[in-house]
Amino acid sequence: MSAGIATLRRTGAACAVAAMLALAVPAGAVQPDEVLPDPALEERARDISAGLRCLVCRNESIDESNAQLARDLRLLVRERLVAGDTDAEVVEFVVDRYGEYVLLRPTMTGSNIALWLAPAVLMVLGAGLSLVYIRRRAAAPAPSEAALSAEEQARLSDLLKE
Repeated sequence: MSAGIATLRRTGAACAVAAMLALAVPAGAVQPDEVLPDPALEERARDISAGLRCLVCRNESIDESNAQLARDLRLLVRERLVAGDTDAEVVEFVVDRYGEYVLLRPTMTGSNIALWLAPAVLMVLGAGLSLVYIRRRAAAPAPSEAALSAEEQARLSDLLKE
């Protein structure tokens, strides 16, 4: 009876740990002193911050990053919103200051078009070259065995005897 209870306790503990891990959501790096008192402005700030890249952490948004530069950018976003800027104006301000690299989802304009289209162009080019190679190889005549002359046959026989 006590072995069954011990098993149930272990199973219950394992389930509790699994539930805690499943419910654990990565906490954002936003500090309590950064949060705006107006919930609508704070929601806009979070939406904007989720689309801006931390320049230190590379592929983390500034909302998730603990880097000092990310904190500075979060504060800058909130300052611009409090000053009355629209979401687009805030993003434009940050991009003008730090470049388009700061966007987690870069725009498909200007020089970025080449970066967006390059994979497709290279895939089509590679498929085309492969097709040309396969067709040329199939159309090429099969190599034929040339018969040896009498002199070559005699020399080969001499070499094989030695």
